Amino acid sequence: MALTRDRDRDRGGDLGDPRVRRTQAALRHALIDLVQDRELSRISVADVAERAGVSRSTFYDHFRDVHELADAACTAMIDGLIEAIPNPGAGDVPDTTTGTLLTFFAHLAEHARLYRGVLGPEGSARVVDHVRRRATVAAHVGAHRTATGDDAPADYPAQTPHDVPAAFTAGALIGVATDWLQRGCPRPPAEMAALTRPLLMALYRGDGSTD
Repeated sequence: MALTRDRDRDRGGDLGDPRVRRTQAALRHALIDLVQDRELSRISVADVAERAGVSRSTFYDHFRDVHELADAACTAMIDGLIEAIPNPGAGDVPDTTTGTLLTFFAHLAEHARLYRGVLGPEGSARVVDHVRRRATVAAHVGAHRTATGDDAPADYPAQTPHDVPAAFTAGALIGVATDWLQRGCPRPPAEMAALTRPLLMALYRGDGSTD
């Protein structure tokens, strides 16, 4: 959430103030509601403000435009979802991977218009980078947990050590998800999970190598 916090500070927001948090949450939820019915590019600041029950000036107290609000909404949702990212380890990908992948793709499908808008060719590089970094950390922490049986420290750094398999996994998932979203989610989430799991299993073989 550092990305969102930095932008809030730049705009004079105080996340310690419950009113600020409530207003920003209301704006995010309003956008998420609106994007169920129309593409992100067709939603205006006035639309969001009206749905959230605030004035346009209040909207601009927190966000520069709808796309910045979309960035904030997506990063917040990804932060809440990140535990659904597969946690590869030195051995075989566990059987629970199918369930976590299903959760991941089902979440994207539920909010397809929003993610298609921010992850597409005219979307937000900041959101793509945020998703990539969070997914890489999740994959690295999962590998650590599988190899040692220990959770990572609570203050685990956002910048992980150079971990090629973790970065590969994160990039591959983003690539597959983006392609699927841009094509209009032609396959159901369960089928996407079933198709993706063997690819991860091929990467993380029992000997821990990727050769």
